[in-house]
Amino acid sequence: MRFLLFNHIQNAVESLRSNRLRSYLTMLGVTIGIASITTILALSTGASKVVSDQVDALGGNIAVVRPGSSSNEPLTNITLSSPQRDFASSTLTSYDVMLIKQIKHVDKVAPIFVMSGSIRGDSTAPVGSNIVATTPDLALISNLKVREGQFLDDTVSPNTAVIGTQLSVDVFGTEQSIGKSVNIRGKPFTVIGILGRLNNPINYNSIDFDNSVIIGFNSGVLLNGGASQIQQINVRSDSVTNLAGVIIDINKKLSESHKGENDFSVLSGDQISQPTSQLFYTIAGITAAVAGISLLVGGIGIMNIMLVSVAERTREIGIRKALGASNSDVAAQFIIESLAIGIGGGISGYIIGYVAAFGISTFLTFDPVLNWQIAAIAIAISFVMGTLFGLYPAIRAARKDPIASLREYS
Repeated sequence: MRFLLFNHIQNAVESLRSNRLRSYLTMLGVTIGIASITTILALSTGASKVVSDQVDALGGNIAVVRPGSSSNEPLTNITLSSPQRDFASSTLTSYDVMLIKQIKHVDKVAPIFVMSGSIRGDSTAPVGSNIVATTPDLALISNLKVREGQFLDDTVSPNTAVIGTQLSVDVFGTEQSIGKSVNIRGKPFTVIGILGRLNNPINYNSIDFDNSVIIGFNSGVLLNGGASQIQQINVRSDSVTNLAGVIIDINKKLSESHKGENDFSVLSGDQISQPTSQLFYTIAGITAAVAGISLLVGGIGIMNIMLVSVAERTREIGIRKALGASNSDVAAQFIIESLAIGIGGGISGYIIGYVAAFGISTFLTFDPVLNWQIAAIAIAISFVMGTLFGLYPAIRAARKDPIASLREYS
């Protein structure tokens, strides 16, 4: 049996070598598809690791509440469409924040309300700058460092703001903007603090704090016409051991408040580290579509070339069956050839995918991650591709009549 399998593999290699160009071109579709998937997974895992490290550094007693239900499927998480994360459709309210504050063992709570709108100092802020409405607890939960001045405080005027270092440079031309007035949506706010430069927009809050201005939560609600659309509620328990109980109580309280609707998610640990950048989701979605199309084209290419191979080797099939080869022996021969094409495309795609991932990472603030799970996924997909699309040609070859096959080219 072992000798027979080795013989099948040897014959498959010889067959593919005899038509090298055709074999390489057939592998190309699988290679592109696997390379796209590898790139997505390597970069998403890298982004997740950055956020996961940040969460771990905060002490492991952090939970976040986000609108919409969550999925535990990694591939679903990295390709979720925008509606689930659409800030305008948030179901979280100020009442939810109040309920969470009342839960036992909850230490700090900070709602996050991100708005769009004009930010102007001596000049207008670049497009994409954030207006973040929150409470003083955000600095304590997320460990935000104030380089100069102070963070928001319940004792200061509501018309005060804390500004990111880069945004300070963009709107005032300097990092020293304490005491200056910044107009947010046409209303003046006095800068009382400047955040330390982070140089990393990737974090579990999904906010680039270097390019943000932070105001009080109530001030943000007033700027928004009295309506709040809370995108996230950060919660810190008084200890790591009490976090699980806090999460259970949050789910219970909010379910009652939302009348049983599963329109929110309470996340902790690795769940928080799923990348939440909308740009990342757009890129991932496009890449996933390319991967799917490439894999389909690659699979059809495998089936097509294997059918051609069956037709070309009809006499060989007849001779083998006449010498005693069973249908399963013939089928195994062609399945192994198909698998060789699929796995060969998978290995090359895996290598190219990581080359692409490291190339893209030079423009990002994080590096892709190398792990065995991504390699296993790449090989598994290529194995399934080779088997699935090689099955029909193999069955067709196995069912050929040996006498008819010998006559066909005699």
